[in-house]
Amino acid sequence: MSPFGKITASQLRRGAVVYLRQSTLAQVERNRESTARQYSLVERAVTLGWPRARVSVIDADLGVSGASTAGRSGFAELTRQVALGDVGIVLALEVSRLARNNSDWYRLLDLAGMTDTLIADADGVYHPGMFNDRMLLGLKGTMSEAELHTLRARLNGGIRNKAARGELRRPLPVGLVWAEGEGEIRRHPDEAVTGVISATFRRFGEVGSVRKVWLWLREENLTLPLQRNGYATAAGQGTEVAWVEPTYHAVHTILTHPSYAGAYVYGRTRTHTYLGQDGTVRTRHKAVPRGEWEILIRDHHEGYIDWDTYETNLAKIGKNIRPAAHQPGTGAVREGCALLQGLATCGTCGRKLTVFYQGPTKATPGYYCQGPATIVDGRGARHLHIGGVALDTAIADAFLTALAPKALTACLTAAEHLENTHDTALDQHRRQVERARYDASRAERRYQAVDPDNRLVARGLEAAWEKALTELAAAEAELARREQTRPRALTDTERAGIRALGDNLHQIWDAPTTTDRDRKQLLRTLIDDVKVTVVRDDDAGHTDLLIRWKGGALTELTVAGRRRQPAIRTDEDTIDLIRRLAVHYPDATIAGILNRQGRRTARGLTFTATRVQSLRFHHTIPCHQPDPDQPQGELLTIADAAKELGIAASTLHRWLGDGFVAGEQDTPGAPWRIRMTDDLRNLFVDDAPEGWLAMLEATLALGVSRQTVMQRVKRGELKAVHVRTGRRKGLRIQVPTPTDPLF
Repeated sequence: MSPFGKITASQLRRGAVVYLRQSTLAQVERNRESTARQYSLVERAVTLGWPRARVSVIDADLGVSGASTAGRSGFAELTRQVALGDVGIVLALEVSRLARNNSDWYRLLDLAGMTDTLIADADGVYHPGMFNDRMLLGLKGTMSEAELHTLRARLNGGIRNKAARGELRRPLPVGLVWAEGEGEIRRHPDEAVTGVISATFRRFGEVGSVRKVWLWLREENLTLPLQRNGYATAAGQGTEVAWVEPTYHAVHTILTHPSYAGAYVYGRTRTHTYLGQDGTVRTRHKAVPRGEWEILIRDHHEGYIDWDTYETNLAKIGKNIRPAAHQPGTGAVREGCALLQGLATCGTCGRKLTVFYQGPTKATPGYYCQGPATIVDGRGARHLHIGGVALDTAIADAFLTALAPKALTACLTAAEHLENTHDTALDQHRRQVERARYDASRAERRYQAVDPDNRLVARGLEAAWEKALTELAAAEAELARREQTRPRALTDTERAGIRALGDNLHQIWDAPTTTDRDRKQLLRTLIDDVKVTVVRDDDAGHTDLLIRWKGGALTELTVAGRRRQPAIRTDEDTIDLIRRLAVHYPDATIAGILNRQGRRTARGLTFTATRVQSLRFHHTIPCHQPDPDQPQGELLTIADAAKELGIAASTLHRWLGDGFVAGEQDTPGAPWRIRMTDDLRNLFVDDAPEGWLAMLEATLALGVSRQTVMQRVKRGELKAVHVRTGRRKGLRIQVPTPTDPLF
């Protein structure tokens, strides 16, 4: 059938769309003939009968792969117009331009078939709603997808084949460059680059922690190189090295990249496709385990370290993680004072022991095993839970004893190591000064070469020269400062002093300048692990330690356990007294009573409200519950009684001492209590009865002293009341007349 026979008036009334696509920007730039052929499809649409004004071109996908719809805004726009029925025909150079996968291709065919839209390529015009045309279009889509698979397979096969020989040129980490030979990799020609990377590996071998290396670089004010602009070559072509502040990620990358160990690696990451939150298909690269790397060629080139050192470094870094809660730390040393952290193992189950701290300041170490707990008296009990002070002391003594024969050499080696560490940083600062001097010289040559009258260029070059001179001055000042602070070479006198110091390693070990981190790091240089076994054969028991030294030697130690302290109990007499007092008084009052009687707790401490409360809880003694509604005749404290009687508490205290008022006391030192009765209330009046005399008048009338009068009142021989108001407050005594038989 002629193509014109498929074209209807309805389709001609709609628009025609010419869709353009090329897979990469390189194809757009180099294969311009293909682009021109696709743009020429506009003329074909006009030939098929569409007015030029209704022919549109969608070229937003030039340089975008057709493997999926991700990132293809042009194809999305084409699909939208077809779905809305605005398109009469879609023209493309070939089917593969529209889609390289069947899911996108058949979705477009379904929409075109429903909206009566034609599809045309270089071979003809097709109607997706017709069976034969749809079958042909489906076959073309399948062939396009198969073609993409074949192209990818050929490309990936060639890449893997070249990578298997170690000749595939891929970006290298900073410090390594490609040489002229096939697959030849060399160190970077810049000494400053190789110097700082070598120093990074040496420092990690000393401290064993990525973070410590990073902090050392920052402390020494050293910068790290950053390689840009693609592939680096031995001649320095195609690369630019920028010096930046060191970051933890950069240091970690240097220490973990296999290329620095002389290995050629391909396939360290894999591409994963996932659906983003916005519904678009995205891809990301994920690292794969070393056992799943596609290609690994050891000793491919000269590295900064060998492969064994690289694996050792990875093992250290893998252990240098902060343990989870209640889990043993087996990696880098921590700040705590437990010396066997990461070294102690359980002699029963072989697990690593977990560290805990106790005491008021959490400065007393201990160890326990995370193994399954046993049930003792209804509670879980660890099969190993022991204090760590004695264990740490025993291990430290064994370590210093083993180190004694080499003490002198170790002290001198430590001093020389300190000098070498400073020299490493100093050499790198000298290289930085040399690099800054070269940059300043190059900036000067550029400025001198420009025409002075061309101020637009001269000003920029002058500013660059001034910046380079400032950086040179800063680098030279830093170098001078560090040269002044560099440790001097040891003199014969200082070496003799170090030898004398080496004779007493305990003094160095216990010095305030030796931190817990230093002690634990020293122990790990000689000790692999310590097996701890608790033996409870008597009241005290003991602990067996098996030290496994580096190299396989074993040492057995026995640490005696602490005898159990006898159980202490508070005196039963004190407990009985607290039980009686708790009926009437709160805990604070009871504590004051016990302290006034000179009583002490089982540990020889004075009583407090908290300690009284603890004793009550332990002996199930109920606390004092005051009754707000006191019945008649109830015992009251002096303060409550004085308030009810309307007098001062001091006055009631005085009459209590004089015997005018009767009181009760549970125990010596306990507060006085007064029983409030009607007779007691009648003793305190506002007005004195007629004829009753004041105390002075009563003593004159009776011819006796005040004490004698009070004694007679106490014995009931004389009657007395207390006037609590007015100017004549005080006692009033009823003095009998001479005719009175009592008189």
